[in-house]
Amino acid sequence: MSPPARSVDWRVPAVWAVLLTVSVFAHAHVEIANETARGVRMSYGTALAIQISSHLVVAALVPAIYWLHRRWPIAERPRNLLIHVAAVVPFSIAHTVGMAALRFVWFGGILGETHSFPLTFDRMLYEFAKDIIAYGLLSAGTVALRHYLSPPAPSLVVETTPRAEPAPSEPRPERFAVRRKGREVMVEVADIDWIEASGNYAMLHVGDETFEIRSSLTRLEGELDPKRFVRVHKSHLVNIARVVEVTPWVSGDWRIRLQSGAKVNLSRRYRQRFEALAPVRA
Repeated sequence: MSPPARSVDWRVPAVWAVLLTVSVFAHAHVEIANETARGVRMSYGTALAIQISSHLVVAALVPAIYWLHRRWPIAERPRNLLIHVAAVVPFSIAHTVGMAALRFVWFGGILGETHSFPLTFDRMLYEFAKDIIAYGLLSAGTVALRHYLSPPAPSLVVETTPRAEPAPSEPRPERFAVRRKGREVMVEVADIDWIEASGNYAMLHVGDETFEIRSSLTRLEGELDPKRFVRVHKSHLVNIARVVEVTPWVSGDWRIRLQSGAKVNLSRRYRQRFEALAPVRA
């Protein structure tokens, strides 16, 4: 049974609208002060138009930042931080080119005025330096709003009694021997909370410990008992007996919390498999 659909929380776009509006007027005052210090006279309307063009592009890019944080959450995996660092480059290019186009349309096409904003390398580099800070602030706002403003999703009760399935034709492994610090360590399959794909290896998460074995996630999925381990994401297998809570998240995905406290994404693509073992009741 699928979870009940949630209505859109309009507080999130409303907060962003307020924050960006305040930022427009604040930056407009700074723009005028900077130009005045250079001995250039600038009207308040021109300063507002310049800042509005910049903030409109930023507002259009906010959904992309939300998607990046949903796809690669920084808190879930430290290496995801590198993805967000790399994302600053296309963010800055889109922001700079977008606001240049809007200013060209407004000043040149509508007002018939001359406004110089050449997309030179120096200009792009200057805007990139500012966009590093902008992306960081937008990311911080995205994470903060998601955790502190949005109402908590209702918890769902998970029935962890597996449905009856035919007995496997060959015995399933009950433990894995993994090498650690020059010796073999036995890991009980029943103690594994979840398994994560990592290239040609798989990471076995057992409580606070992580063990690495050379195997693909697909191969492990075929070897392990399908009544105990279920694929919930292209990169994750979870031990169904270790699941304590499932909550709706974003874009049809769910969030699984395990006994160890770890949180794993349940992709809507694999939701039917999960519910085949653990029917969800609202």
